[in-house]
Amino acid sequence: MSLKSNERQKLLTALSQMGSSGSAEREKPETFKHTYLPVPEHIRAFDPSVALVLGVRGAGKSELFRAAVDEHLLPAILRTTPEVRNLRINEKIEWLKGHPLGKDFPDPTEMRRFFDSQSNKAEAERDLWFAYLVRTVRVHLSASPINGSDMLRLPGAEISKVVEAFRSLEAKPLLALDDLDRKLEEEDRWLLVSYDELDVIGGYDWDSMIASIRGLVGFWANYSRRWTRIRPKVFLRTDLFRRHGQSFGADLIKLAANRAEINWSDRNLYAMLVKRIANTSEGLAEYCKQSRLKFIEDPDLGLIPILNKETDAKPLIERIAGQFMGANSKKGRTFPWLLTHVRDGNGHAIPRALVRLIEDAATQEEDRPLATYSRLIDPRSIRRALDKVSEEYVLSVNTHELPWLPGVKQRLEGQGVPMDRRQMENLLNKKWEQPWSKDQPLVRPPAENASLLTDYLLEIGVLGSRPNNRIDVPDLFLAGLGLTRKGGVRKA
Repeated sequence: MSLKSNERQKLLTALSQMGSSGSAEREKPETFKHTYLPVPEHIRAFDPSVALVLGVRGAGKSELFRAAVDEHLLPAILRTTPEVRNLRINEKIEWLKGHPLGKDFPDPTEMRRFFDSQSNKAEAERDLWFAYLVRTVRVHLSASPINGSDMLRLPGAEISKVVEAFRSLEAKPLLALDDLDRKLEEEDRWLLVSYDELDVIGGYDWDSMIASIRGLVGFWANYSRRWTRIRPKVFLRTDLFRRHGQSFGADLIKLAANRAEINWSDRNLYAMLVKRIANTSEGLAEYCKQSRLKFIEDPDLGLIPILNKETDAKPLIERIAGQFMGANSKKGRTFPWLLTHVRDGNGHAIPRALVRLIEDAATQEEDRPLATYSRLIDPRSIRRALDKVSEEYVLSVNTHELPWLPGVKQRLEGQGVPMDRRQMENLLNKKWEQPWSKDQPLVRPPAENASLLTDYLLEIGVLGSRPNNRIDVPDLFLAGLGLTRKGGVRKA
């Protein structure tokens, strides 16, 4: 059944505003609940016995963190996800934020000054996180002798003074947390202290970042055995875990023994996308239901699609954008194409990139209508949107996680891929000693030479490998790095 022009326009307007504002942190609270999808495989991260949660860049570690800490969705998650009933998760868990703390935590410059001033680095790393843990749980320490101490009253940005005040209290902070842990056990309650965005602690200073994470891991490797009801939840990027795990030593092995990993199956990726679409407007909800999709409805989480396998979402995707990415199958089938083109070089599809792809394609259709019949989006609009999604994604990691990536773009821009690895290394090696960021001249890549940098870019999925020692760039990074590839779907 064909859509009338005004009907399509109304649905497109809603589809272009699905609530994806670029990151989980910036999404409005009223929309976050209806866009968040409880994934059974992820929810093990909420178990108090799990101290370490791993995920690739963009996997949704921050979204999981926000669901539990900021939006208090644990009851709704337990209510709608029967697969987690055997886990030690209940409503007696209180989540606290150990990081990020905003203005109550030092900025990268103060962190560097602090570590540079310390003669005993290992002790400084431990004392830093011990002091800020006490500040995090201060609301539970009203009856403690340390209540009102300088350590708790000082501005959190003054790290040197905070740590100095902590040290002056000697054993009192430890005794205060011991007492709190006993009280929690008597009341059968837990405090889970969550640490997220650890990769940006040191800004562009990798040594400061690694020192901070090493200190956090070492601190909790020791004290998680002492306290049974004050528990850590450390969210860490998978590449940092693999790359720097050896430098963290046995402490990381202890925390990693019982860890959770945030991975996305194709079924869950499509379920996430369908949930966002269906909860955006009543019109889109009806549009989804007309594609034979079934939902459960929750007062907090809204409509939750029931997908037994990823292909259950295929009728809706093909209704939205058609069966093929062109006139026939030569340009690819739409259903698998969407995920294929938001994967990084390691094959991980990025959930938010998938959402942005549909959102921006809807915006393209609003400005330049091409879709016909019951479709909302033409494949050419999706292809144009992919370039914008790539540019946005590269910009987001430039400013948030990989501040040296603009230097990679500057050295590769205008080239075509795939290319020989030696050519890639030669391009990266050009102007090696020159700045890698216009805004932060001191930024350097986390490698000593072009060959090691190429290895690292392959490791984190910015690049992909091909046979015969050739290097490719996934579409997720292609346009954002100013690169081109021959062939593909016509953009206009």
